[in-house]
Amino acid sequence: MRSIRGAGSRIRRLALAMAIAVVALSVTAAVASAGVKEVMIVGHNPPPATYPKYVHYFTTIQAAVDAATRPRDFVLIEPGTYEEEVKVRPANAGIFIRGMDRNTVILDGTNIHPAGGANGIEVLQTNEIWIENLTVANFERETLDGPGGNEIFWNGKPASGAEKVGAHGWFGNYLTAYDTGLNGGYGIFTKDEKRGEWDNIYASGFNDSGMYLGGCPECEAVITHATMEYNALGYSGSNSGGQVIIENSKFNHNTTGVAPNTENPGDGPPPQNGACREAEPGHKRHKPLHGSNHQGPWEGKLQVFKTTNINHCTIIENNQVNDNGDLTLPANPSTAAAPWGVGVELPGDYGDLVLNNEIKRNPTDGVLAFEYPNPFEANLNFPPGTVFAQNAGNRVEGNEFGENGFIGGKEFVGDIAFQGGLFGQQRSTNNCVSDNVTPDPNYPAEINVVLGCQNETTPNPGGGVPFLFYLLELQEESENRPPAEPVGPPPAQETMPNPCEGVPANPLCR
Repeated sequence: MRSIRGAGSRIRRLALAMAIAVVALSVTAAVASAGVKEVMIVGHNPPPATYPKYVHYFTTIQAAVDAATRPRDFVLIEPGTYEEEVKVRPANAGIFIRGMDRNTVILDGTNIHPAGGANGIEVLQTNEIWIENLTVANFERETLDGPGGNEIFWNGKPASGAEKVGAHGWFGNYLTAYDTGLNGGYGIFTKDEKRGEWDNIYASGFNDSGMYLGGCPECEAVITHATMEYNALGYSGSNSGGQVIIENSKFNHNTTGVAPNTENPGDGPPPQNGACREAEPGHKRHKPLHGSNHQGPWEGKLQVFKTTNINHCTIIENNQVNDNGDLTLPANPSTAAAPWGVGVELPGDYGDLVLNNEIKRNPTDGVLAFEYPNPFEANLNFPPGTVFAQNAGNRVEGNEFGENGFIGGKEFVGDIAFQGGLFGQQRSTNNCVSDNVTPDPNYPAEINVVLGCQNETTPNPGGGVPFLFYLLELQEESENRPPAEPVGPPPAQETMPNPCEGVPANPLCR
C-alpha cells in the first residue's frame, strides 16, 4: 500500500476525468443517433422571421427549461438580466442550460421575494444537468441561516428525506455567483449527488461557503480552476469523501479557506472519509472504504487506520490558499462558530491528502486539524447522538507555507497544527507530515519527526485541554466579530470561449 503522491494523484485525476468524460460521451452518442435535438432560446428580443423548426423562443428561462425534455436539449440564454427562480426537474434530465456570455447573462434575485427564501437555479433530484457560462446573484435567505439563499444548487436529496445520494451527474462550467447583501448562503452548491465537475467557477459574498459539496460518501468529483474569495468559507464539504479532487484553484481572502468536514446530523451520513482501497485487478478506479478492510476496521462509522501508508482519494492539490482571516465578512451562526483565520481546516477528517499547495499569510494556522465531536457543546455535556469524529489518516505533503500564525500570543498558531486525544478517544493516529516548507511554528513542535511520513505509524498528536481552549478561543473571537460588511460585485470573469460548441445550428450559433 502507498500514499498517492504527485504522479499518482495525476493518474487518479485523469482516470476520474476519463470516467466522467465517458459518461458525457455516451450521452452524446446516444442522442446523436436520435437526430437533432431541440434548441430553446431565451431572450428579450423578438425572434427572427424564419428559423429552424427545432428552435423555439421564450422570454423566461423557466419556460425554456420546462420545454427541454430530451437529453442534450439546449437552453441558450441571450445576454440580459432575468428576474426569476428556475427549477430543473426529472423530466429535464440530460439538458444543457448555457448563457451566451458569462458576465452579461445574469439571473438576479434582488427583487424576488424581498424577504428572502428563494434559490437561483435549483436542480431537483435530476440526473446529468449542465449549467454553464452565466452569473447568478443576490438570491438570499430569509434570515442568516434560513431557507433559500443558494445561487446554483444541484439538490439530489430524495423526496423521502433519507440520507443518501438521490441523483448523479452535476456539471458546472464558467459560472459566477455572488451576493452583495448579508444573507446569501451558498454560491455554487451540490448535495446528495454523485459524479460531477466544476471548472472555472467564481463565488464571493456568502455567509456560509462560496462552494459546497456535501452528503456523498463516494463523490467522484473534480473541482478545478475555482476562485473563491470574500466568503465565510471558500470551500466546505460535509461528509463528502471518496474520489474528490480540488486542484489549481484559489481560496483567498475568506474568513477560512478550505474546510472538508465530518458533520452530524447535517448532510449525512458521517464521516468525511477521503481514504480508498487499491483498485481491484482489471479495474482502474480505486474503491471507497466501507466495512472491514485491509487498512483497518470501520468501527461505528468511524475509520481506524493501522498505518500511515494508505491510499488517498480526496486530494487538495496545487491550490493557492492565502490571506484567509477577514472577520468583517458575512457569517451565519454555523460559520461564525468555527475557528477562523485558517488556510485548510480539517475538523474530524479521515484520509485526506493536502498536496503541493501554497498556504500563506493565514493569521491563525496554515493547516489546522482537530477532533470534532458533533453536535458539540462547549460545556462538554454532549447531547445524545453525538458523533466523536477523530482526525486520522490525513497526509500533508509538499506544501509551501509562510507567514502563518501572525496574530501571535497563542500557543498553537503557525503553519501546521494537529490535535487529538480528547474526549476519552485515542484514535486520531497515523496522520503524517512530509516535505513541506514550514518557516513558522508547528504543533507538535517536532512535527516532521513525531508525525513524519517516513514513519510506518504515528501517534495521537495530543494537545489536551490547552488545545481545546485554543479552539474555543478562536470560536469566541469569530462569534464576537465586528458588524459584517457587504461585499461588492466581482470584476468580469473569463467567459466560455465558444458557447455554441456542440449546439445544433440556430440564429445564435450559425
